[in-house]
Amino acid sequence: MTHSTTTPDQKNTDLVYGLEDKPPFFNALLSALTHLLALFVPMVAPALIVGAALQLPVNMTAYLVSMAMVASGVGTYIQVNRFGVVGSGLLSIQSVNFSFVTVMVALGTGMKAGGMNENAMISTLLGVSFVGAFLVIGASWLLPYLKKIITPTVSGVVVLMIGLSLVHVGITDFGGGMNAKTSQTFGSWQNLGLSTLVLVIVLLFNCFKNPLWRMGGIAIGLIVGYIVALWMGLVDFSGLKDLPWMTIPVPFKYGFAFDWHAFLVAGTIYLLSVFEAVGDLTATAMLSDQPVEGEQYTHRLRGGVMADGIVSVIATALGSLPLTTFAQNNGVIQMTGVASRYVGKYIAVLLIILGLFPMVGGVFTTIPSPVLGGAMILMFGLIATAGIRIIITAGIRRREAIICATAVGLGLGVAFEPSVFAQLPILFQNPICMGGIVAVILNLILPHDRTEQPVFLSDDLPH
Repeated sequence: MTHSTTTPDQKNTDLVYGLEDKPPFFNALLSALTHLLALFVPMVAPALIVGAALQLPVNMTAYLVSMAMVASGVGTYIQVNRFGVVGSGLLSIQSVNFSFVTVMVALGTGMKAGGMNENAMISTLLGVSFVGAFLVIGASWLLPYLKKIITPTVSGVVVLMIGLSLVHVGITDFGGGMNAKTSQTFGSWQNLGLSTLVLVIVLLFNCFKNPLWRMGGIAIGLIVGYIVALWMGLVDFSGLKDLPWMTIPVPFKYGFAFDWHAFLVAGTIYLLSVFEAVGDLTATAMLSDQPVEGEQYTHRLRGGVMADGIVSVIATALGSLPLTTFAQNNGVIQMTGVASRYVGKYIAVLLIILGLFPMVGGVFTTIPSPVLGGAMILMFGLIATAGIRIIITAGIRRREAIICATAVGLGLGVAFEPSVFAQLPILFQNPICMGGIVAVILNLILPHDRTEQPVFLSDDLPH
């Protein structure tokens, strides 16, 4: 996700297939598989992380993963086709929203501590997410009036806080995960060695000049780590024997429940995720040689954000975590030169087919935590880095520096000491909510000093 100062007249001459181009069947299929290679792991990672952190049964986690793929496929199809006012009409891939990972883990942990069983907990988490998705639909109509709020500084802080808050999840898996803490093996040489192996492989592949190797680095690292874990006897297949061959999506499979305190946090995260979606869609439009200002651009933003909300309604009803436009997709477009929305249809169909077979999701649940941690720690760090890039694209003045410093300071402070604001509403005990809200408030009240020249990244780096 990036904001850019690029004008609509600046064309991306590296495009192989433009937005409205229709590649031949095999070219389109190959492009779709290339996108999936780069996006598949981070697409299913949130469900795996939440399932592991909340210690859900294998069949429940596998269902979350399967529905994440089905919902991503449905959402992608809606986005690329643009039905009426719904959808961006861009190659916008839908995926599970990383913003909700720490929220779901924190809320779910509190619910379990209060005596809730897994079914009641998941039905409540998905119930508040279902209702909260309607906030995004409503917000899509207000986008033209939110220009003073949705600035690169605010959007960047939100994305930065998402990445920083997820690092704790990543480093926990790096050391072996929650089960390792229970079994007193957390941080063992075995776990650290396996995590480091995956991390080193991913880093090595990211050094290659070939974009396909770079995009496949995470998947290759996980595959190698998984094979080594098999050899070490760390993979448990016992939970797969009871999985059906095919999953039929069942609306509200675990029931429907609602909690106002949880909704307050989830609703705030939804509204903050609108800022992220605007940046993602702007970057996709720019990379696709489409206007990034004017009426057409406004319609694309509104349609894309509205699709985010509608798809999250569908996703949470089916049993997936909420969805949003996928920031990493912009990197794939830039690397491959494929911006054709028709390729998105192939991606959508492939995702739905994969999601209908629970063994696919089940196999992902057998990936040991250290293997996931080795890849996730880099991925979450990259999300935080993306937030920094968004902030600096519009330039940094003293005002922006103060907003970022205060928002990140309070947000990280809450991450380290959640009880510090125990006297305030529960949403202020979440680092993403705290950082995002502080950034919005300061952005609205701090005066602008137009006489001060902004500092851009290029001003501080030697050429």
